[in-house]
Amino acid sequence: EELQLPRIEPRGQKEVVTERDRYTGIRPVGPNSLRHFKRTFREALKRTIAIGEYNPKNPVVLPIKEDMRYRSWTTVKSPQSNAVVIYMMDVSGSMGDEQKEIVRIESFWINAWLKSQYEGIQTRYIIHDATAREVDEHTFFHTRESGGTMISSAYKLANRIIEDDYPAADWNIYPFHFSDGDNWSVDDTRTCIRLLKEGLVPVANQFSYGQVESPYGSGQFIKDLREHFEVGSEDCNVVCSEIKDKDAIVKSIKEFLGAGR
Repeated sequence: EELQLPRIEPRGQKEVVTERDRYTGIRPVGPNSLRHFKRTFREALKRTIAIGEYNPKNPVVLPIKEDMRYRSWTTVKSPQSNAVVIYMMDVSGSMGDEQKEIVRIESFWINAWLKSQYEGIQTRYIIHDATAREVDEHTFFHTRESGGTMISSAYKLANRIIEDDYPAADWNIYPFHFSDGDNWSVDDTRTCIRLLKEGLVPVANQFSYGQVESPYGSGQFIKDLREHFEVGSEDCNVVCSEIKDKDAIVKSIKEFLGAGR
């Protein structure tokens, strides 16, 4: 089955552009670091033959200043996709080592795939138990923590990051949240739904929630999302995936990336 990747489109007036040098030709002047030895030798050989000094029995060719040739270059501007991917992971006590490992494997491959397909994607990482904090990539993929679960803390932090750094008019926004579906309370779940409806979902190209099966978690949160959002409908940009075990990772990735947003 072929993945239909998200259609990352230009947004707003801003455009992420990188510049790189591309070698485009040869010129007679330049720094030694750009000397083209083959072309220099060719010019020296042509000159030596032209003036009758070339001896096939002693084929020594000594380039002089006029023979030197150097690579020339042009600075090329390359537009990049204006996109940010925000990964959120539940690291609470109900998420066992196996569940966290599944999340890390799936996040790693989603990240690797998107980076291989699109230039200019930025990534941010959030871990949460009862509180949320932003971490670097290494910490996200290696941390071991435990505690209670308050999902709203992650959504609040993600909203803050977007508001501060990624205005929706200029950026394609892809939040991914992974959890075992266990939350602190019904009240916090209500807060999560409000934060999603008023914050993350309206600004995101797609909000992706992956729920890992756990013997310790209630698994309730995905049911709450499906109750409040028309998950699976053409107009809904909320995608949910249930991840039973490691064998379900590929199927889950296809569910997320196959939505084509």
